[in-house]
Amino acid sequence: MTSLANLLLRLGFSKKDLDYHVLRAAMVIIFAWFGYDKWFLEEIQGLVPLISHGPFIFWTLPVLGLRGTSYFLGTSEWTFGTLLFLGFWNKKLGMLGALGSCGTFIATFTILPFAPGAWDQAAGGFPAMSIVAAFLLKDLVLLSVSFYLLRQDVIRVSQS
Repeated sequence: MTSLANLLLRLGFSKKDLDYHVLRAAMVIIFAWFGYDKWFLEEIQGLVPLISHGPFIFWTLPVLGLRGTSYFLGTSEWTFGTLLFLGFWNKKLGMLGALGSCGTFIATFTILPFAPGAWDQAAGGFPAMSIVAAFLLKDLVLLSVSFYLLRQDVIRVSQS
C-alpha cells in the first residue's frame, strides 16, 4: 500500500488544490452537458414528472410553459457552468457559480421525496430505489461538490 501511495504522490496527487481544480472542471462539464440537453424538447418532456413535483421548481411549467422551462433551465445551467469556469481565474465569479450550483442541486435533490415512481414498490417501497430515485440521488453528491467549491471560493475571496 505504501508503494501505491508513493506512486500516486509522484503522479502529482499531492499538488496543492488538485481536488479543487478537478471538482471545478467536473462541474463545468456537467453544467455544459446538462444545460445543452435542456434545449431539446424531448429532454424537457422526460423531466416534466420530476419538475412538476419539485418543491422549488414546480412553478416553472405553469408560468413559463414547456419551452420556457426548457430555456430557463438550460440558460441557468450554462450560466452557472460559465461562472464556475471563470472561477478558475476569478474567485468572485466562481463563488457566484458555486452558489447557483448549490441552488440548482437543492432544487433537484428536494424532488426525491415527491417524485412519482421513485421507490420500487415490487421491492417493498422506500428505501428500495427505482431508477428515478437513483437519478435524483446523484444530485446529493453534486450538491456536496457545489458546497465544497462555494466554501473554497468564499475563503479565497475573503483572503484576497
